[in-house]
Amino acid sequence: MIPELLEYLQNSFFYGLSYYSGLKLILVVVIGLFVSYFIEKRVKKLSETTKQTWILNEETAGLISTFVLAIFVVLALNVIESFVTYQLFGFDLKILTYSLLIIYFTYRISNRSKRYLLLKGSQEGKFAEYRLKATVFHYSAMIIAFGIVFQMLGLTDRLGTLLVAGGITGIILGFASQTVVANFISGIFLYFDKPLKIGDSVQIGTNSGIVNDIKMMSTRIRTWDGVLVRIPNEKVFNSEIVNNKKYPARRVDIVVGIAYKEDAQRAMDIISKILEDMTYVLVEPEFQIFVNDLGNSSVDISVKAWTPSEKWYDVKMELVKNIKKEFDREKVEIPFPQRTVWFPQDLKIKIEKETGEKIE
Repeated sequence: MIPELLEYLQNSFFYGLSYYSGLKLILVVVIGLFVSYFIEKRVKKLSETTKQTWILNEETAGLISTFVLAIFVVLALNVIESFVTYQLFGFDLKILTYSLLIIYFTYRISNRSKRYLLLKGSQEGKFAEYRLKATVFHYSAMIIAFGIVFQMLGLTDRLGTLLVAGGITGIILGFASQTVVANFISGIFLYFDKPLKIGDSVQIGTNSGIVNDIKMMSTRIRTWDGVLVRIPNEKVFNSEIVNNKKYPARRVDIVVGIAYKEDAQRAMDIISKILEDMTYVLVEPEFQIFVNDLGNSSVDISVKAWTPSEKWYDVKMELVKNIKKEFDREKVEIPFPQRTVWFPQDLKIKIEKETGEKIE
């Protein structure tokens, strides 16, 4: 009886699929549905008690459940391998199914990782930096997935033939996308190089202001007069970038001219007292005051003081104002440019009185 039953189960009933294989297929599908359902319920229950809700939540439960179900789909395909040799659009159905699963799960996982990075960036106040990191990771994962799929489907050789056959169209599209690709790659290099971040005071080429946003294709700067300037990342990467807030401290440099009749040491003592009384002038590094040059009309005193980068502009304005105020109070002359004019012959000056009489 049993041998006859086993022999009967080996008979095919649909496209070469035997009854035995059909039973195995049904069993695999049932077990897969049960296991995926159980895991989804379990993860959802854990998400109610865990603090790591960004990892364990209903969306994660659905993703894991789908992934487990996909594993059983692969097992089911192995069970009915004789059936899945059927060709669809010129591709083996089994390989095509594997390829679709790879692309689907790569997209789901990379997209979820991207959202997590964006959330983390917003919490840490580094949204632009993490957005760039998330975008790079997402596209890199998808490019790798498509590369694997193309290799599995044997499209690498066909793709090369297609590109060659494209001829002029391919060249035109290549030139059209050249700038886009250059900006994208430059954005990646800028991320790893990190020459600037949102909120930095920078000068890029002829544009200077505060970095408003950094995207994969361009960087946006709000200039000092309130204008938003969009600079392609390729231009940013190839330009000299002056970042005024990269380091926590920045030096204020001022040159003050005093008259030759004034005591230079007394003037330097006055400036030193001003710097000591200013709140945001740093003790370390220590400020410097010295006679820098003997100019045509003045003795030039150089003032160099360090201050927090975010207070640099305020300190410079206050320092100039205070020096002028104290010099006026202490009667220290800040001279105008002076010139001595010499004439080879004496000049005669005529003075006309109110009576009209002229005196030489």
